[in-house]
Amino acid sequence: MKHTHFLIPVSALVLLAGCSHQNPAPATPPTTRAELVRSVAEQTPQTIPTTGTIHAKETAVVSAQVPANIRQVLVQAGDRVRAGQLLVTLDDAAMQSAVHQATAAQTAVEKQQAAAQANAQLAAGTLARFQILKDEKSVSPQEFDEVQQRSQAAALQLQALQAQSAEARAAVDGARAQLEYTVLRAPFSGVITARMADPGTLAAPGVPLLQVDRDGPLQLYTTVDESLIGAVHLGMKVPANIEGIDAAGLSGTVAEIVPAADPASHSFLVKLDLPEVKYLRAGMYAKAGFPGAAKQMILAPQSALAMRGSLTCVYALDQAGVAQLRYVTVGTRYGDQAEILSGVAAGETLVNEPGDRDLAGQLIEAQP
Repeated sequence: MKHTHFLIPVSALVLLAGCSHQNPAPATPPTTRAELVRSVAEQTPQTIPTTGTIHAKETAVVSAQVPANIRQVLVQAGDRVRAGQLLVTLDDAAMQSAVHQATAAQTAVEKQQAAAQANAQLAAGTLARFQILKDEKSVSPQEFDEVQQRSQAAALQLQALQAQSAEARAAVDGARAQLEYTVLRAPFSGVITARMADPGTLAAPGVPLLQVDRDGPLQLYTTVDESLIGAVHLGMKVPANIEGIDAAGLSGTVAEIVPAADPASHSFLVKLDLPEVKYLRAGMYAKAGFPGAAKQMILAPQSALAMRGSLTCVYALDQAGVAQLRYVTVGTRYGDQAEILSGVAAGETLVNEPGDRDLAGQLIEAQP
């Protein structure tokens, strides 16, 4: 009698064995209690940041008006000066010589004028006497005409010397003015902010030697794009921030809007009056914030943000309340809120203050 044998593949036996047991239930995720917050969508007024530099309201550049070698520079950058204080002296030898020469010429002309005055008076007196004699017919017409011509010539000579005397006085005044140009004084009280020359160098007209900033409140010079200039008006308050100075709540007042735009940058120069702040100095770097149009944005508390390496993330809950790690892109920060540019939608529930905890995949229960 023959027996028939059937071979069953091992894989089929495994499959049959597997079918004889039920699938295990999914594992319950671990539960963590945490404070929860929500992201929100808001219309938030934009603040457009600008940068600028602190300037004095008035600045004077001291330069020579005559070419001469510098004899002395009596101040250094940072020195405080008073109005009229001597700052720079120039070599005045040539100007002194010109004054002496002009004075000598004036003296000579004045002496000639005095002689001409006496001659004119004598000629006028002689003419008056000859007029009497002419009326008495005691002199001939020719004699009278000669005396009259001499009197007129003396008067003309006196007028010419009077004009020369006036010209000589003007020359003396001009020479003295040139001499005054060799002494440079502070135009007002303030601070020397730059020194560009030293003794022995040649001072040319118009070439800066010193810069003086007037004492008093300072201004912030900043540029505003032409798209925003319509919202800027005189007297408006603009928040300002100056690095290195603790001046919370500092704001500037728009004092001037330069009417012409820069054709290269299409921006306008705006000058802001600043209050007196300790340690504030001209030349400092500063920032200002001008109001822009309202913008629809998603905001989340900054306390919900965490750092994983160099990336910013949040833990957002899904519909089952399980935390999901989301990497986000953060925009402008507004107080304790941060603008979320990507990674989170409005109305999502977020774990507050996650810190260094790894909450991904954990069931989050709201902490009362």
